Formats: sequence, C-alpha cells, structure tokens
Amino acid sequence: KEAVIPYLDKLNKKAKAIGAVNTIKITKKGKLIGYNTDCYGFKNSIEPHLTKRHKSALILGTGGASKAVIYALQKLSIKCHYVSRTKSPKVSFTYSDLNKDIIKEHLVIVNCTPVGTFPNINDCPDIPYEAISSNHILYDLIYNPDQTKFLKYGADKKAITINGLNMLKLQAEKAWSIWSIA
Repeated sequence: KEAVIPYLDKLNKKAKAIGAVNTIKITKKGKLIGYNTDCYGFKNSIEPHLTKRHKSALILGTGGASKAVIYALQKLSIKCHYVSRTKSPKVSFTYSDLNKDIIKEHLVIVNCTPVGTFPNINDCPDIPYEAISSNHILYDLIYNPDQTKFLKYGADKKAITINGLNMLKLQAEKAWSIWSIA
C-alpha cells in the first residue's frame, strides 16, 4: 500500500494525504493513478455505530491500512493514537504502555494488524481487555474468521464489535466505480 507509490504517475488527493494506495487505475494513455478506497470503506462502515462519546481511538498497527483508518476517523473528529510494538515519533503507545486507564479513555479500538487472522485464530492483540466496556467499539479489519478473539473479548464485555467484511465490500464498490469512470 505504501511501497507502490514511487511507481505511480499520480496520486489522487486522498491517497496523497493518507500516504497509502489500495486501488490503481490505468488511464487510456497508460498512466497509473493511485487511490485509497480503504478510508471510504472504513468510514462508512463505522460511522453508523459512533456516538458523541466516541472522541478518541487507539489504532493497533502502523501499516497502510492504519493510515486510511486514521484519516477516516480524523474526518469524523475522532482523535487517534497509534499503538505499536516499538516507539517511534508517530507511535503514541506501545502495547506494554497500555493500561486500564488508557483503554477506558479511548472508546474506539481498531485492530489494523494481521494478528488473529486465519489460521492463527487463537492470537489477538495484547491489550488489557478487562477495561473494555459496553461503551467501546472494537473494530477488527480482519474478516476471516468473522469473529476474531479480539472481537470475542469485546463482545464478552458487551462492546460493539465490527469485523472488516463490510469495509471490504464498501472499498471494493468504490474501487469499481473508479475503474468504471472513463
């Protein structure tokens, strides 16, 4: 999603702002234009579940998909913080930094890592799940399995849980519309 950018002739405004591409259109003149439809799919799949209390989010992972997630959440006026294994200038918290207070303060938690993807379905991000409440939204970009261990722990705490299947469908529809435009 990021490594392809130098090979493209142009990025649309959103893809440039996000810094990641997941859709490439080849023009009639053979030019390659990069787009990001993940932000559209994520925004439109989470927005119906958001309330005024959802003001800040923890974004687990720092790859291309997480950049689209942060872009979408910021457009929805939600403050975002990256969580990663290692500190860097853009990482607010490492997994070892996370505690109950941080989890209680961030009512949206989005897993943008592959942790928990089939066949490793017994794995999940290492966060203090005991601090999850019914006010939380746990969103996992993973859709296989349809309920990851991350989402199961959220459901056990009565949190809203969302997997990435609707995001996948929405971003694919958006990509199709880009490819279909003359």
